[in-house]
Amino acid sequence: MIFRSAKLAIYHILYITSQITGGPYLKFATFTHLPWPENNNPADLYERHAGQVIFAEELGFHSAWLAEHHFTRYGLGSAPMVVASNIMARTKKIRIGTAVLVPPLHHPVRLAEEVSVLDVLSNGRVDVGFGRGGPGYEFRGYNVDHEESQERFREGISICEGLWSTPGFSYTGKYNTLDQTNLVPPPIQRPHPPIYIAATRTPATLEYAVSTGHPTIVGNVQDTDDALDLCNRFVEMSKIAGHNVPMSDIPFFRYLHVAKTEEEAKRNTVAPLNWVIDVIQWRRTFQHGSEVYENLEDWRRDRTEFPPSYEHLYEHRAIIGTPEQCLEKISRLVDAGIQFFGGNFAFGAMPDSVVKNSMELFAKEVVPHLK
Repeated sequence: MIFRSAKLAIYHILYITSQITGGPYLKFATFTHLPWPENNNPADLYERHAGQVIFAEELGFHSAWLAEHHFTRYGLGSAPMVVASNIMARTKKIRIGTAVLVPPLHHPVRLAEEVSVLDVLSNGRVDVGFGRGGPGYEFRGYNVDHEESQERFREGISICEGLWSTPGFSYTGKYNTLDQTNLVPPPIQRPHPPIYIAATRTPATLEYAVSTGHPTIVGNVQDTDDALDLCNRFVEMSKIAGHNVPMSDIPFFRYLHVAKTEEEAKRNTVAPLNWVIDVIQWRRTFQHGSEVYENLEDWRRDRTEFPPSYEHLYEHRAIIGTPEQCLEKISRLVDAGIQFFGGNFAFGAMPDSVVKNSMELFAKEVVPHLK
């Protein structure tokens, strides 16, 4: 591995040593939905993201997670396995996770094959997060009825898990039938790559996630208090179900930005975070097509409903500030039982240098104090 400086190489060695020998084992990750702000070239954004994951590996991060989205500037993750393969080919140790794959939009056999091949090519570095999916237009683009999403979601996960772990796997469902199907190649990780199931939208999805025995995964679509409440409910329900999945196994993601001063941190994040939260609201207003070739400023001028303000996100959903301020907020999460923490460092049109500076400050001036 090539480091940018001798100082960074020394830090990496000390950090990895602390992971192995010191204190409770906390895992730190990055996350992105691969935003595509106006006036940006997708090829440049893919390359920028790959570079950020390579840098995360140098800094000692456990994993890097990416989202699947379709037909929207909110995210360029329309082919998440392809994006992940590009990154895997350029890294050696960091794990790559999906947060999340959307089974209703895939043929489950093909999805199982692609994940398995990636697991083989990466020598077992794949983590698989599944979710039901987002707005209806992502389903319409695939000619899939959104009302079928819960059933297709469950079938897809059952088939993937069965193919990964069972030779000659058979399955009979509402949408799919398999007769003694053998997955080629099987994944390296046995019985299958780690599975996580998002469950932020409905009680039915939460109950299903609990029933599988797999951990849930928590994105940054909820305020932190609500997200922690979800984790606690999941853990309690898991105990009752006999699976006893601990809070420490749940990846917990927040918008994250670290800067030398609070003023700089706010200045760096106000426009990028407002872009994200506006696009989330804007894209849900489309009954046909999507917002890709429309004008965001026109919509902002004419809208009559407003998403949560930057101030609300700053206080309740994001971790933004100096190393000391971020340490205080993350320490409260650790005290609440979170041991797998991920930061969405790259959001909106935040410049690459600003993202990497934040990642480095987090790794050097926050992480060591959490050990």
